Amino acid sequence: MAWSFVFSKTRPLNTSTTFTIFNLRPYLSIFTSDFSTSFLVTKTPQKFKKRKKKESPRTTLVQTEPNRIPALERIVERDAFFRFLIKSKEFLSKQPQHVLRLDDAGKLYRELGYPRGRKVARFIQRHPLIFETYRHDDGKMWIGFTDFMEELLEEERSVMDSMEIDRVDKVRKLLMMSAQKRIPLSKIYHCRLLFGIPEDFRDRVAKYPNYFRVVVEDGGKRVLELVNWDPMLAVSALEKEFMVDEDKVKRAFKFAVKHSKDLDLDEDDTRKLNLLNTLPLVSPYSDGSKLDLWTLEAEKYRVGVLHEFLSLTLEKRASIHHVVEFKEEFSLTKHTYQMLLKQPRTFYLAGTEMNWVLFLKDSYDENGVLINKDPQVVFTEKLFKYAQMQER
Repeated sequence: MAWSFVFSKTRPLNTSTTFTIFNLRPYLSIFTSDFSTSFLVTKTPQKFKKRKKKESPRTTLVQTEPNRIPALERIVERDAFFRFLIKSKEFLSKQPQHVLRLDDAGKLYRELGYPRGRKVARFIQRHPLIFETYRHDDGKMWIGFTDFMEELLEEERSVMDSMEIDRVDKVRKLLMMSAQKRIPLSKIYHCRLLFGIPEDFRDRVAKYPNYFRVVVEDGGKRVLELVNWDPMLAVSALEKEFMVDEDKVKRAFKFAVKHSKDLDLDEDDTRKLNLLNTLPLVSPYSDGSKLDLWTLEAEKYRVGVLHEFLSLTLEKRASIHHVVEFKEEFSLTKHTYQMLLKQPRTFYLAGTEMNWVLFLKDSYDENGVLINKDPQVVFTEKLFKYAQMQER
């Protein structure tokens, strides 16, 4: 390509002829353009991009800020704080002499209830009135209970013995609610602290042949079966409350009529229509396994079962792990979490979406204190008090 330039002659300078270039811009348009280059997309390298943290059910709270009940949320936090105390107390109580070598304790983080990678000695030091360490004759450090804690354990055994008949009735009611009137002993053992059932309950059932029968299935699984149905026990906490405060029970649950908005009813008529849809409730002691899974009656049954289940617990609350433990026995579905969220008048879900705790709201006052306390609850509160003290 030939380049053409336009020159102009200027006055001589030192007998030299100098030329100036003018009007060059039009011919250099390929180098300097008046058009924008914003159409050129520049990408930020991936390593420089700020990544947004994905919402995780492990950290996402169940309740939004306006609906949170701080007093109940604090109970969940308290349980997390005392997790090491409760689990270590249970584990050590089953060891010979109630002692454990410290080197072994450092490997049993699941059994003792402390985070992996942490020093177990730090958690022992939290509770000097409960745990102590000492050097044994073998030269190794061991962990055990203090003499004061041994006294408390004796007191707890006395409380449990005095409440044995009550605990037996709780287990009978659980069996009566179950679909086949039978529950594996391992499930009852796993949830024993929830109901105040003693460690040796599997041996104690032999004392009550009129109530229980232990069946060993193929594979060695031991299953507890109900021997006799007791109509006096087949009365739910809601039914008892209905005799005292009928209006309160009517307000306990809400099963809204589908498409009720399309009926263009006023607020009072909508309330009456929903009440007709809610009542009558389905007894948790009826055979829920025969109900069509997705009917209104089946949902009423499942809500009633969980209400009765919580009523049988010592502290009127249970974690997701306890609820899921009895999924087959109580004919629960994978939508249990959403079902409970629809009943905020009676239930309160605290914690995170992956690790929630279910409360019976009416069992607690505005400060998060249980209104009616089982003797074992009173003992546990005393234990927590001593566990936070540095000296007597």
